[in-house]
Amino acid sequence: MMSRKVPIIAIATAPGKAGVGIVRVSGAKLSPLVEALFQKPLKPREASLLSLRDSAGAVIDQLIAVYFVSPASFTGEDVLELQCHGGPHLLELVMKRCLELGKNIDLEIAEPGEFTLRAYLNDKIDLAQAEAIADLIDAQSEAAVRGAARSLQGVFSENINDLIEEITQLRILVESTLDFPEEEIEFLENAQARERLKIVTNKLAELRAGAQQGKILRDGIQLVLAGAPNVGKSSLLNCLAGEDVAIVTPIAGTTRDRIRESINLDGVPMHIIDTAGLRETSDLVESKGIERSWDAIRTADLVIFLQDSNLAPGPEEESLKLKILGEISPKCSVLEVFNKADLLGSRDAVGRGMGLLISAKTGEGVNALKKKILEVAGWDGHQEGVIVARRRHLDCLDRASEHLDKSRQFAANGNSSLELFAEELRLAQDQLGQITGKLLPDDLLGKIFSQFCIGK
Repeated sequence: MMSRKVPIIAIATAPGKAGVGIVRVSGAKLSPLVEALFQKPLKPREASLLSLRDSAGAVIDQLIAVYFVSPASFTGEDVLELQCHGGPHLLELVMKRCLELGKNIDLEIAEPGEFTLRAYLNDKIDLAQAEAIADLIDAQSEAAVRGAARSLQGVFSENINDLIEEITQLRILVESTLDFPEEEIEFLENAQARERLKIVTNKLAELRAGAQQGKILRDGIQLVLAGAPNVGKSSLLNCLAGEDVAIVTPIAGTTRDRIRESINLDGVPMHIIDTAGLRETSDLVESKGIERSWDAIRTADLVIFLQDSNLAPGPEEESLKLKILGEISPKCSVLEVFNKADLLGSRDAVGRGMGLLISAKTGEGVNALKKKILEVAGWDGHQEGVIVARRRHLDCLDRASEHLDKSRQFAANGNSSLELFAEELRLAQDQLGQITGKLLPDDLLGKIFSQFCIGK
């Protein structure tokens, strides 16, 4: 896909019936195909109402055609968009006719993400903007839509490029000094290198914090409800979801498998997994469900360890808690919650050393729990200005931060470490360059774009 130069075609709208469906073509020179389809040239960037006919002259569809001439198009190549009626079989006939008439120019069906890849390769957008297109399509909330739109407009890329430029200027100072050893003694002081490095480090820290918020908006929070049987996990799932999505009975072990439900919590996507009660069992079906419960715990962003507030904590609960803590990922947190507050009566739960107390049945304490979930997951509640980010972006920012920290240590050692200071700056710059795609290997590019929709 990285090296294909042939014209490509795909249906750009989602499968199924609709009022309008779009077929998109992109290639170096599409004018022969345009004239073959409609027996006349089209004016660039002007919508034309035309009839598309089959090889026998029968009308396939009356459609609107828009022709964009390179480089003034999304991909940077010639682009033809056919806005047809949205029947799936009709769109297939339009595709078939285009492929028939496009044989002379080697027209082929596009691979996933190939249109956006060509836009990236032709410098119409950078890699962060390309990923923002997919994120905009996949956005799970209004806040995620707005964040992806900001990334697509280039806000994230501008921040990255500004950091790269500041590191570049610092590298110029350092590396030019390396060529003149007699000037090294006063370099750090005269060039204010440490101060400039501190400014860059602070800007990167702010960008990392914003990107972390953006990742939460993009991916949501993977929340697992875990605990012993009959502590109210399914009731809590129903309470958070606002509907009965899980069966609730007084019988321990009612939930035999994971139940997934996605909700929106203050604009943040929340993917809740209700798990089977964690206990030793000889029941084959229940044991399979418990195995899957542990799998969910290992991949969670946050685990709610739910307990019955009416039962005195015993060694089983403590043992289960320690096992959960041993299975979670390093970036996952465990939130202890005590359910069934409605059955406590006048007993003082706080005096018993309990944490967050709720009643999944009556809703008592659930609003406080929602706020706590967002807080523990790292969401600060500020949606304004947040840009959508991916795990890849965060990893690059983390590694860049590590290199800047090392460069600061070498700067503190004085001029004897200037070479290492300069090298760490270069490595930090390289990590930032990977975000916008300036320094990314082809195999990783192919992997990124293969996750896009066909036709985009």
